[in-house]
Amino acid sequence: MKPSWILCLGAPLVLAACGSVAKEQAAPAPASPNVIAIAPDSAGVQTIAVQRQAVPDYLEIPGKIEPDPTSVIHVYPPLGGRVVSIAIRPGDHVHKGQELALLDSGDVAAARSDFQKAHADEELKQKALDRAKDLFEHQAIPEKDYQQAQADLLSAKAELARVQTQLKVLGLSENDPAGRMAVVSPPDAVVLDVGAAPGEFSKSLDAPAPLCTLANLETVWALGDVFEKDLVGLKAGTAAEVTANAYPTQKWEGRVGNIGDAVDANTRTLKLRVVLANGGEKLKPEMFVSIRVLRSTFEGIAVPTSAVLRESSGPYVFVQTAPGQFAKRDVATGRSIGAFVEVKSGLQAGETIVVDGALLIRASGS
Repeated sequence: MKPSWILCLGAPLVLAACGSVAKEQAAPAPASPNVIAIAPDSAGVQTIAVQRQAVPDYLEIPGKIEPDPTSVIHVYPPLGGRVVSIAIRPGDHVHKGQELALLDSGDVAAARSDFQKAHADEELKQKALDRAKDLFEHQAIPEKDYQQAQADLLSAKAELARVQTQLKVLGLSENDPAGRMAVVSPPDAVVLDVGAAPGEFSKSLDAPAPLCTLANLETVWALGDVFEKDLVGLKAGTAAEVTANAYPTQKWEGRVGNIGDAVDANTRTLKLRVVLANGGEKLKPEMFVSIRVLRSTFEGIAVPTSAVLRESSGPYVFVQTAPGQFAKRDVATGRSIGAFVEVKSGLQAGETIVVDGALLIRASGS
């Protein structure tokens, strides 16, 4: 058995230590009934000193993505005919010269027939000229007959060149006798829409809808509507930031390319356009986005959003009046700036506010 004096000496030390801890954690008595007192070193409560700073004035505009109109191609068949097959679907990536659709067309057969006739006529006129030249050199025919043979050959060559050009424009081969025509992609692009199906009859350029619609999405436009009252400070060339609902953590940087010159009579807005590089083609046509444009900066106070609490009476913050003592202060808030919010009134530079743990302080005061 241990000596009893060891236990007697140990007890006062333990009590003294407990008293010391209790003394350090005790909350100071508040100087005012409106002040909430907590232990100065309470965990979870963080404060900062408020400072006046340059506050950016951003304009947030809802918008959507559209392809650059100069890169959108509506593909119509150059000749009328029946659609035999469609080789693409919306969303496909196609390359220049890739087959999009195959048509069975009588116009194709007619174009190739015109070429064969022109080619045969050119050969015939060439032989006629050779004979006329020989006869003229032997003075068997007058010079006017020789000149007429030369003119006939020139006319035949011109007609042959015309039908050859027509075949080239249509993308047809001179030697293929088939009456079918492949409609191919003019550039590398993405298929936005397909407007035909196998078995349909296409009326060439008179068709009500194209065979398909293609677009290059390497560069896209973010379009938004700006109200008249928000035009102050906006101009072409201003830096803009675009975020998409589909990619909330990603941002696209661009510049305002244009602000419309005409106000929409119904919505009282103008179109604002931001040109964006679309690497990876993540931004799709008709995708909803948010456009943020910096209009100006001004001197003011902005505090973290976590510092501002809201009740039915309005927003407020907790201001530190002394170590461990906090008072509720009503404030008037303005624009949201990322993770910060503008405070228009209610705070002065140099005051200390709670930015984390305000809910704990509110619970202590309830």
